[in-house]
Amino acid sequence: MLVVGAGPAGAELARLLALAGVDVLLVDRLSDLRQAAFSSAALPLDAVERYGLPPQVVAARWSGWQLVGPGDQRRHWSAAQPLGAVLDFGALRQWLADQALGWGARLQLGVTALGWQMEPSGTCLTQVRDASGVRHQIRSRWVVDASGEGRALIGEPPCQNDPLVAGVGVEWLLQVSPEVSAAWADRLSFFLGSHWVQQGYGWVFPMAPGRLKVGVCRLHDPRRDQSALGQELGALLQRSGLEGALVLDRHGGRIRSTVRRRERHRQGPLIGLGDAVSTANLLGGEGIRHALASARVLAPLLLQALAHPQDTAQLDRYPALLRRELGWRWSLSGRLARRTWLGLASERGDRRLERLLQGLHTRKAEDLSALLFHYRFERYGLKALPYLLGWR
Repeated sequence: MLVVGAGPAGAELARLLALAGVDVLLVDRLSDLRQAAFSSAALPLDAVERYGLPPQVVAARWSGWQLVGPGDQRRHWSAAQPLGAVLDFGALRQWLADQALGWGARLQLGVTALGWQMEPSGTCLTQVRDASGVRHQIRSRWVVDASGEGRALIGEPPCQNDPLVAGVGVEWLLQVSPEVSAAWADRLSFFLGSHWVQQGYGWVFPMAPGRLKVGVCRLHDPRRDQSALGQELGALLQRSGLEGALVLDRHGGRIRSTVRRRERHRQGPLIGLGDAVSTANLLGGEGIRHALASARVLAPLLLQALAHPQDTAQLDRYPALLRRELGWRWSLSGRLARRTWLGLASERGDRRLERLLQGLHTRKAEDLSALLFHYRFERYGLKALPYLLGWR
């Protein structure tokens, strides 16, 4: 079994398969899994518990929310108990890979997948380039493309009725004084409105003591000339009082997902996993727990296919089972993301967002978590329907 991509989806799948005694080769283009650690990495507490994530991958816990904007107005919500965690994404990737190795999987880093073909026997021949630039081929019964939004092997989905929606972001890890760090501790802070980030949003998350994660992201709008994200990040740092802090790391990345998730998930012995089949949610740019969930959906189906090579019918259920796992609210959250973020390009869009946020004022911090992490839009009430349906 070949798994391409040692992110949360690929490494978790490799762990589950190795645990069941499968010979698994896990490859990744990075030479160090702690590199390029771009991810807001905020999770609700139930996800941390569900996936058994250890303390060493948790950078901070949070128990509240702060929404800044439109303009400079601030809204706060706090809970008595922790609601979630901010992960060290590089540490998470390394831990997952170590778990897979501990159960017998093999790991090769610095390996880039270039293409694949199916042999007459039905096995898969994958072309890769190793860290020294040498090209060679890997033969396997199955190959899983967990390479992320780049979709190295499974390729781009057709765009007739459900095109890819792309978002791009940049993020800095800052070293700050204890006093500055305390002002942002215990909460997730988001900056909303066109005066902060055009067609997107910014954030400040707590990390280890004295460290903050600060970033901006936006959806791509081919109809507009969009300013450089670096400029918007600089403005956010200045307006939030964080300008001049020591920058420990700079990273960035892209997410691309379809809204309805109807792209193909399998081509013969090639199967897509995680972001390669649009499990990154566009509303909050969130992908970690959905990637982990996709691995847990696929693993038992692959084990059945390996046990009964002549009967792969169970794998045909994979797309439907994954859609069920992600839930019926998934498409609605994608539509809301597209409408909300692309609309934040003018005062009119800001006013529309302001009307939506006014309805959150009387809610509890737990309600906001249910809305933003579990897409429980019904908790918002009938006032949300005109906005969600595009009537105002």
